[in-house]
Amino acid sequence: MDGLVGNHSTWDGIVEHSELVVAFGGLPRRNTQVQAGGPARHEATEAISRAGKRGVRFITVSPVRDDGPDRVASEWLSLRPNSDVAVMLGLAHVLITEGLHDSGFVERYCVGFDTVRAYVLGENDGVPKTARWAASLSGLDANRIIALAREMAAKRTMIAVNWAIQRADHGEQPYWMAVTLAALLGQIGLPGGGFGFGYSSTNGMGRAELGFRWPAFPQGKNPVTSFIPVARLTDLLLDPGGHLEFNGEVLTYPDIRLVYWAGGNPFHHHQDLNRLVEAWQRPQTIIVNEPYWTATARHADIVLPVTTPLERNDLAFSNRENVVIAMKQLIAPMGEARDDFAIFAGLAARLGIEEAFTGGRDATEWIRNMYAEARSAAAAHEIALPEFTEFWQRGHAEAKRRTTSHILLGSFREDPVRHALATPSGRIELFSKRIASFGYDDCPGHAIWHEPAEWLGSPLTVRYPLHLLSPQPAEKLHSQYDQGSVSRAGKVADRAPLRLHPSDAAIRGIRNGDVVKVFNDRGACLAGAVLTDAVSQGVVQLPTGAWYDPADPKIAGSLEKHGNPNVLTLDHGSSRLAQAPICNTTLVEVVAFEGPVPAVTAFTPPAIVPASSHLPKIER
Repeated sequence: MDGLVGNHSTWDGIVEHSELVVAFGGLPRRNTQVQAGGPARHEATEAISRAGKRGVRFITVSPVRDDGPDRVASEWLSLRPNSDVAVMLGLAHVLITEGLHDSGFVERYCVGFDTVRAYVLGENDGVPKTARWAASLSGLDANRIIALAREMAAKRTMIAVNWAIQRADHGEQPYWMAVTLAALLGQIGLPGGGFGFGYSSTNGMGRAELGFRWPAFPQGKNPVTSFIPVARLTDLLLDPGGHLEFNGEVLTYPDIRLVYWAGGNPFHHHQDLNRLVEAWQRPQTIIVNEPYWTATARHADIVLPVTTPLERNDLAFSNRENVVIAMKQLIAPMGEARDDFAIFAGLAARLGIEEAFTGGRDATEWIRNMYAEARSAAAAHEIALPEFTEFWQRGHAEAKRRTTSHILLGSFREDPVRHALATPSGRIELFSKRIASFGYDDCPGHAIWHEPAEWLGSPLTVRYPLHLLSPQPAEKLHSQYDQGSVSRAGKVADRAPLRLHPSDAAIRGIRNGDVVKVFNDRGACLAGAVLTDAVSQGVVQLPTGAWYDPADPKIAGSLEKHGNPNVLTLDHGSSRLAQAPICNTTLVEVVAFEGPVPAVTAFTPPAIVPASSHLPKIER
């Protein structure tokens, strides 16, 4: 297996060896500011800046100009949303027909090239995937696609694909096609070349792992082996006993009577929220651990108040970061709030399994124990961390990196037999016999162009002529702290900002700062208009994260007042192979809102009724 499996090529290789970075979906700065567990140093933006100063050329392929790298010169190729695969196929057609592809690399390291070649040339379906064909679908100029293919073949090229690209109808296809395109270029396993998924999607992508893993609380073994892809949550609740095709299997939805949700907010991340609201009524009981009155907490039967990070001791670290932070309690828990550990320990005690859950330790002892595990794992790799007392007093500790550079599939390129991949063939599978055996018409054994369910090439544009993109917000992480001052400062008229092109705004009589209504057949929401030519004509952008705020929660499909795009998004799986969310495959219309603008009430706590006023009277 390739060393350090799962690691992407690190930024140093791009800085020092790349000549060209072609970024599908861009390299947006806003996403480099976050990392699961917290970023220690913002290295992604620094690396991009160094690369730009060294002369690396950046090309952003995206419907949004400022998805490109910040403070670095880059060329913007504005394409129709969801047409990335078509562009990649057009590039591949140029490489193959002009003999620019690396046939030696494909022969030694890949399987399935003949099948892919036949598809690209249109030998089976009669549709050659030429640059002109790609241009008709993407809106890019055919000559620019041809020139780009030649430039990619002539230079050390890194193909970067943003995570957002996969969150679309058949979103697995651009990932597969990006690997195929990189294989044709023959630069996989070379410093500064090949491909990478998620550069700038978080701060940690492109950083070397430490060599050891930061510890986690023991998870135990779940005796229930059934599962669903998380994006199929609403289907699960609406269709108990129903079936789902997924990755070659047929899954059965269980009958869910109780939902216990801790550490998440489905009313932020799930698609078609009006459908989720209906499904959320099906379980008999819903329990939520929450410190805040999010929409998930408001839709629960039982809410267990949880401490915030300010009210408990904890550790903060991330496996791509080399710093561990002492998260020290600053204030006593408010009201009846407890930390999650105390809540679950209390439940375990009532179930008679307290010792099995706690391991005989309280929360403070677990913090000490986990730090000791980290210190021991680091020492095994000759990395020194201070004793706990010194660490806790200082407030942080830094693990010196032993590995700072890595090339994705570098070992595989050196010896494809000794370092064979974890694929059935041991090689890069441009065509997969295993996937082909599933018999899925929407995902055969190689990357294909598949027309999205909704896009700017659809007849549906007669009614809904704008393509909605819902990226991560710049002022917060997902929906976290949407009630905070930083997030609220980024609102427009108290609502999430909707960015649209001035030409699209002019047609609709919309001015900068207006409250607008965004709608389709699935729902409608209000937003604050921001006019900018950074988005392509025909495209609007409404970030995720606004707390769901229906005008009348008692009415199905009620107008959402705050700008939550997931009342608009389509709740279909990306394909039978992946069943992933497709939030970026959404058509809408936008109009100026008429009439009195309703106030946003997402942050107003519900009325708390004293228990004594509604409990039944007990006769003695």
